[in-house]
Amino acid sequence: MSRIGKQPVKIPSGVEVQLNGNVLVFKKGSVQKELDTKGNVGVKIEDGNIVFTPISDDRKDSAFWGTYRSLSQNVIIGLTQGFQKQLEINGVGYRAAVKGNVLELQLGFSHPVNYEFPKDLQVTVEKNIVTIKGDDKQVVGQVAAEVRAFRPPDPYKGKGVKYSDEVIIRKAGKTAKK
Repeated sequence: MSRIGKQPVKIPSGVEVQLNGNVLVFKKGSVQKELDTKGNVGVKIEDGNIVFTPISDDRKDSAFWGTYRSLSQNVIIGLTQGFQKQLEINGVGYRAAVKGNVLELQLGFSHPVNYEFPKDLQVTVEKNIVTIKGDDKQVVGQVAAEVRAFRPPDPYKGKGVKYSDEVIIRKAGKTAKK
């Protein structure tokens, strides 16, 4: 039994949820998101809550039960609050700038790295902090991971791109023979 799947998802005021066959449609103002359950999970909208139930006792249906509940919760949080990730750039001469829809990174290579991010995201740079905001948790996390992958943090000097809450365990360098 899924502990997460058992919990209903509360629908906040201002967000409309409709069930069209196997597709959940979330609306807030002019923004619309869809979530297709592909018939693996039973969905009901009752008393301002979305309730998920497995269709059978099959292992696959039980797995999808909690997954679709979490995905619908993330859509609601994205529509109401949004998601954000912060990246910190450390290193001499390392810097970032946003030019239109492109994040330009100077990361110690012989050339700047230009990363074109999706239009529905907001990317801002203040000093050495890059903030990525959006309403889709998966897209925000994916963009942050791709930017971090250009120059992962170095365990010896601490240079590179890291998440702001990430802790880099530093290694000792070579020591002279005694």
